[in-house]
Amino acid sequence: MTRIIDLSVTLSPEGYLKQMPQIVYQRHEETPRIYAEAYGIKPEDFPEDTYCATETLTLTTHSTTHLDAPWHFYPTSEGKPAKTIDQVPLEWCYGDGVVLDFHHKKKGEGISASEVQKALGEIGYQLRPFDIVLIRTDVYKHYAEPGYEYMHPGMTREATLWLIEHGIKVMGIDAWGWDRPHDVMVNDLKGGKKESFWESHYLGKEREYCHIERMANLDKIPKPFGFKVAAFPIKIEGASAGWVRAVAMLE
Repeated sequence: MTRIIDLSVTLSPEGYLKQMPQIVYQRHEETPRIYAEAYGIKPEDFPEDTYCATETLTLTTHSTTHLDAPWHFYPTSEGKPAKTIDQVPLEWCYGDGVVLDFHHKKKGEGISASEVQKALGEIGYQLRPFDIVLIRTDVYKHYAEPGYEYMHPGMTREATLWLIEHGIKVMGIDAWGWDRPHDVMVNDLKGGKKESFWESHYLGKEREYCHIERMANLDKIPKPFGFKVAAFPIKIEGASAGWVRAVAMLE
């Protein structure tokens, strides 16, 4: 049998992020009043005065676990119009998974290309084109806590570029974002280090790739490779990102 590990956070209105989703829950006992007129019947015509439960959500495409399309990074990529989320090839979103363990890294630290290479050497794995590389930080465990978006280390431009040059199209992280936290980047920017401001995001102008943000449970995958990852995004026309129910699959 196939074992499936959920790599996604739960979409919930509870939390401290600035862009938490709003969810209006319409319960079974409420919907007869909502739908009766549309159906041309009376609320009491519904069996036991109940009908289907529904929900209405208001959220951004970057809320919860999501895949950033090249369009998110810049209008063009590699000199061509950047792909929106509905244009991202689904073949990129399913493949062999590799977990690189960086949970020892501290808030605001950058993960370098040499550290990525060292992590691969420690697990004895050589990347292959279209592998899906997952960066473990364990910061997902603080998802519902104040300051979650500032807690993680982030991937540097050179590390992201190194992965792209080895054929990686989709990569992901179990933290708020792929780059370092924005408070750290803003401090660097004010200090004159403009090149480190959203360095991996802006790399998308030069090299085409996607990354998954706000993943979870990478520490629960029992081996660093030898499993499949599926992270298919919701197909939203012209959008910069799409929500994913990312999973790892092990035989």
